[in-house]
Formats: sequence, C-alpha cells, structure tokens
Amino acid sequence: MTSKTRIYLIRHGQVVTHATPSYNGHADVGLTEHGVNQYHQLRERLVDCNITACYSSDLSRCTIGAEIICSPLGIKPVHKPELRELNIGIWEGMTWQEITAKYPDQWQARLADIVNYRVPEGENLQDMADRAIPAFKGIIAAHPGENVLVVGHGGMNRVLLLDTIGAPLAALFNIEQKYACLNIIDFYADGKRVVSLLNG
Repeated sequence: MTSKTRIYLIRHGQVVTHATPSYNGHADVGLTEHGVNQYHQLRERLVDCNITACYSSDLSRCTIGAEIICSPLGIKPVHKPELRELNIGIWEGMTWQEITAKYPDQWQARLADIVNYRVPEGENLQDMADRAIPAFKGIIAAHPGENVLVVGHGGMNRVLLLDTIGAPLAALFNIEQKYACLNIIDFYADGKRVVSLLNG
C-alpha cells in the first residue's frame, strides 16, 4: 500500500435560511444554534483522526466551524476565498420562489445548462471549478501523508468530489451534501483515489 493524504471534507452547519430554499452564495449567512451544535458533534467525531492542518472558505459559516473543530487540536485554520460557494450574482440572497417568479426564463436556462449558465454579476459552475479545484490540489500537494480538514459549501464540495472521481460537472446534483456532512477522500501516492461519503 502506498502512502496517502487523507482529506476530511465537510460542509458547513445549518444556516439561518435553511427553512426556505435560497441561494446564499458569497453572502455571509449566519449559522443556526443547531448548525453550531453540528460542528461540536463533528469535533467529537474528528478529535482522534490525527488532523494536522485545516483550510476553510473565508465565509463565517465555515470559519466558525473550522475554529470549533481545530481549537482543541492546536491548529490554526487557513481561510481561502477560493473555497467559497458559487457566486450567484444578482440572485444572491433570493429564495427559489422569488427567482422563479422574477426570472422564470433565466431560471429555466440555468436548469438547462447548469455548467455554463452564468447569472448576471455572478459565476457559472465552470468558473467555480476553475478557482476551487486548483486551490484544493494545492492543499493536497502541501500535505503529503497527512490528514487535513477542509470546511466548505454544498456546491463547492460537490465540484471537488466530482473532479476527484473524474465525473462531469453536469452531474453536480448526483452527490448529496447535507449540512455538516462528512466526506473522506484518500489520495494515494500512486494516483489512486478513494472517496467515502458519510452524511450521517
């Protein structure tokens, strides 16, 4: 068996907009009390995993969790804006119901081409992949043989996971990413990759 770098990739905890489907994007949306508790539960789950480094999106719904999990380990999380969620432009902060009512044609256009459609003033999925994937690969390269925590977002995590298994971006919603879910990715020195999705 060759040496491996293990990435513990988690999605942030539950946010205050959870009850109404909406696009948070780059908005700095707060966590619910339950969302904070989810991070404490993850801390207990990860405390004995010999994590040596941590990287997170620079949005507070991720940085708060990174601090909760890493503080007992004596690790200072590194905040990376490249790991932010998709910038959804003029739709940011809007509920799905509001968007479908105000921008019905654009909503359908995005559904028809989830990879390339770009909301005005925002990114498309390829844009996010082009910034997040190189940052993620840089993290892996910087920590050979280590166990590293990465705290991200639902959409961004899906993009990283799809790239890891060689699947197309169009398969974005074939992967579930619940609040505070845990994914484990082993990157072996011989190029082999093994993904475990642990949503529970």
